[in-house]
Amino acid sequence: MDIQEAMRQLEEMGTAQNRKVYARHGVRDNMFGVSFANLNKLAKAARKDHSLALELWATGNHDARVLATMAADPSRADESLLEEWLADLDSYVITDAFSGFAGKTALAQEKGEQWIDSDEEWPGRAGWHLLANLAMKNQDLPDVYFADYLKTIEDEIHTRKNRVRDAMNNALIAIGIRNSALEEQALAAAARIGKVEVDHGETGCKTPDAADYIRRTLERRRQKAAAAAEKASRR
Repeated sequence: MDIQEAMRQLEEMGTAQNRKVYARHGVRDNMFGVSFANLNKLAKAARKDHSLALELWATGNHDARVLATMAADPSRADESLLEEWLADLDSYVITDAFSGFAGKTALAQEKGEQWIDSDEEWPGRAGWHLLANLAMKNQDLPDVYFADYLKTIEDEIHTRKNRVRDAMNNALIAIGIRNSALEEQALAAAARIGKVEVDHGETGCKTPDAADYIRRTLERRRQKAAAAAEKASRR
């Protein structure tokens, strides 16, 4: 698949309804309105075509950039590429897609630590999403690494920019469900933080209560583990 074919398919897959929906989520006018289901299909067809991903991002089109994050090869991402793409972020939708890609690169921890401190909304959001990704997937990091960030979340979440607050809340949840020791610390932090206010605009999205989300997620895990153990005992 070359860039011309990719853009042709993206344009054909776009719908007016999706453009309306994405606009309510803050996506700018340069978009076709392609569903994530179709973007995933195109990503499978493109496989990991890093050169195509670079061309897709360079178009400036929202859908093409989301597809770029899916088609890009994380092993070929260097600091220059991540910083270049970071500077182009203009909505939380593309920021989250970019964060998913950045989280798969060798620079995930380094860039997450750096971007968390940004006063800008999209870099800050990306940084906290990378921290959440590390909490969920990197088992090599010690608990104290995440406990230190719980203090930052508690101290700063109410004063950070809108979509950064949302990402910090998600990071709090991710840390809380990492293990039982961090669960206790995260629940205590959530109690002190209280309600996190995030303006989700003209959408039906809501900010989850971190403590409730942590408890429900871990309870589901416990139930699943108990069911698996019972099934194994019957063999």
